[in-house]
Amino acid sequence: MIHQRDVIGRLPVYKPGRPAAPGAVKLSSNENPFPPLPSVVDAVVAGLDGIQRYPDLGAAELTRRLAEHYDVDPGEIALGAGSVEVAGQLIHASAGDGDEVIFAWRSFEAYPILVQVAGATPVPVPLTADERHDLDAMAAAITPRTRLVFVCNPNNPTGATVTAEELTAFLAKVPAEVLVVVDEAYVHFDDDPRSANGLEFFRNHPNVAVLHTFSKAYGLAGLRVGYAIAPAAVAANLRRVGVPFAVSDLAQRAAIASLDAESELELRIREIVAERQRVTAALRDGGWRLVDSFGNFLWLRTGDDTERVDGVLHAHGVVARAFAGEGVRVTIGSPEANDRFLAAAADALATAPVAAPVG
Repeated sequence: MIHQRDVIGRLPVYKPGRPAAPGAVKLSSNENPFPPLPSVVDAVVAGLDGIQRYPDLGAAELTRRLAEHYDVDPGEIALGAGSVEVAGQLIHASAGDGDEVIFAWRSFEAYPILVQVAGATPVPVPLTADERHDLDAMAAAITPRTRLVFVCNPNNPTGATVTAEELTAFLAKVPAEVLVVVDEAYVHFDDDPRSANGLEFFRNHPNVAVLHTFSKAYGLAGLRVGYAIAPAAVAANLRRVGVPFAVSDLAQRAAIASLDAESELELRIREIVAERQRVTAALRDGGWRLVDSFGNFLWLRTGDDTERVDGVLHAHGVVARAFAGEGVRVTIGSPEANDRFLAAAADALATAPVAAPVG
């Protein structure tokens, strides 16, 4: 038998959001409901006649534009095929056999998978009762083997934020040699005035890195562009462990065009946030109890009732992301898709009111 690492066979397979059957609406993957902007489409089409060639390995123009956008040095930026690939780079560059990586749980599903692929040990720390990072418990979990801590803000799948005050207190407890990664995949939707700003912490703490993506607010999930803003020595190592040519030329073109279209994209972000607020209010008026979300999704803590609730949604043609025994995450989609979800959620509560989720 061909030798394979034992740990790989024991890993859970990353579960993407289920595809939607004909006539159903897909609210399972936190995708942007809007089609690409025409200017972004034009930029991609202009690059089609060059796809026989490799992209710019260093993505020099995109790196330069990002550096200007955030007023950082280009050497402090490392790119990858989505922020999940860059998260993998951070882990591979920081942790290996015998090392530990801390993260809240439940949080981004890929964290424990990526950590184990790197040969390190995942250390999940349960969320608080109100679905937030328990930073005191995360600080207490740090050991001499800790190499990396992920702070997902807003947290996926609960949507809760970490405040600036909380992150400041947490960093005061973290040893200088431990890298803290603020994963801000959903930062564009975060209108919590108390929320920590990862870039500010990066500028003021030498052991902080920030993760961003073009997949969510920018609507480029299918092209895969993410990046870290990190201390220069860390960013250099990310480029060393990254997959060569992972960010295609089309993806680089689309990302640059998206940066040029920030004002148009901001209007779309406001619409999604307004829909999130509308759907949240409607759910609460209907009897659901849920925490405020600051991503482009909502979290229903359904516990042991998760399978039934997901089944009701599915019967209504609504595909959400269910986490068995825990809850259901529902992406904010178009107004029509959101109304369909609200009808399904009302049905789920009406058919089993004693199982009403708490939050």
